[in-house]
Amino acid sequence: MRRVATIGLVVIGVALAGCGAATLTESTAVQVPAGPQAIVRASLAPPQLAYGGLGRAGGLAPGQVAVPDGETAVAAPAPGRDLGPSPSPSPATLVPAGPALPAARSQTTAGGGPVNIYAHTMSPQLSPVVADVPLRAYVPNSDAGTVSVIDPATMKVIDKFTVGVRPHHVTPSWDLTKLYVNNTESNSLTEIDPRTGRPTRTIPITDPYNLYFTPDGTKAIVVAERFQRLDIYNPADWSFIRSVGIPWAGVDHADFSADGRYFFASCEFSGQVVKVDMETMTVVGRADVGSLPIDVKFSPDGTVLYVANQGRNGVSLVDPDTMTEIGFLRTGAGAHGLNVSRDAATLFVSNRMEGTISVIDFATRSVRQTWKVGGSPDMIQISADGSQLWVSNRFQGSVSVINTADGRVVSTIATGAGAHGVSLFPQPGRYNIGHNGVYR
Repeated sequence: MRRVATIGLVVIGVALAGCGAATLTESTAVQVPAGPQAIVRASLAPPQLAYGGLGRAGGLAPGQVAVPDGETAVAAPAPGRDLGPSPSPSPATLVPAGPALPAARSQTTAGGGPVNIYAHTMSPQLSPVVADVPLRAYVPNSDAGTVSVIDPATMKVIDKFTVGVRPHHVTPSWDLTKLYVNNTESNSLTEIDPRTGRPTRTIPITDPYNLYFTPDGTKAIVVAERFQRLDIYNPADWSFIRSVGIPWAGVDHADFSADGRYFFASCEFSGQVVKVDMETMTVVGRADVGSLPIDVKFSPDGTVLYVANQGRNGVSLVDPDTMTEIGFLRTGAGAHGLNVSRDAATLFVSNRMEGTISVIDFATRSVRQTWKVGGSPDMIQISADGSQLWVSNRFQGSVSVINTADGRVVSTIATGAGAHGVSLFPQPGRYNIGHNGVYR
């Protein structure tokens, strides 16, 4: 396998496939322009990286660079961790709960009531900003370099257009007025007008694997996975602010604390979850969860961070204050994507390598049931009324629509090669904090 830089990638089989491009044995070299020069040094010393050679935190020389392919790279297992395969739960059956986990800390709002970060998403009522926007599912086909547009009323693809190279997610803007296709290897965002469902312009942005916005809407956070950094921009004009170097490889998915100050991001190839203070724009903590952490979501009260871990076949529970793993729930092979039910009582987990969806109960912190849905379920969206899950099938080039009452697949819609970060838009909520639609 040809390399431009010295890269110690560990090529693994499908059972431990990661989060990047859908090809299973490829890691290509591409031309990448110089990134922003202002680098914020992380406050934690970087360990030896699994594939090394990336130099200083947050920086990489312009020109030819090797691209760590998320489907073929994996960090060495953390010492003492059992990362072997485990029996998957039977379809639609109860899964015995594990040992009791620590009780959640109570949090209250300024008015004295309990915190619920999903309070504004629990009703199917849409914001006036999007009340007249037609409902569509936008599917980035990573390997095809296209976006498919589905009309949920007919369950049919009504449009398809070319974007950049390796589009991974379709991210609604913070104010819900635009959609951005994250073209990571083209170093660009394709902007879409959701009223027409068509592209309007291309914005040059280095390596946008993923995209987030601070809850106050003042900063856009571009997750530049290849460069091991977070690039911060002003979303009003996409002017660059600064970069935050991440000392651990594979930064990709994230969520915000209840107060919006801290940004928690998984580092897939390093087995770490990092905590970034968005006021000082520095790394202030990390949690070692081992193996291949992917998607992350907070509990409704903001006291527990749930981390899908593809290599450990389950979900880690992390205390965001102490940055320690306080529990682990086995779900199924290749635990990958996460999404919260409309009533904020349930967390859905896609187990990509065994074609199942697990249902976690937030109140009991236990796996309630697991549905056999087939395919390779990846990223998840939920319908406004909470009755359907829209799930991309990464290796089948399709989207499945699943009934949340019983786990039944009601439709499977062919889209294109490498179907990834599907976005069902519009959705309830005041604003979006990123990814394929995480609303508050």
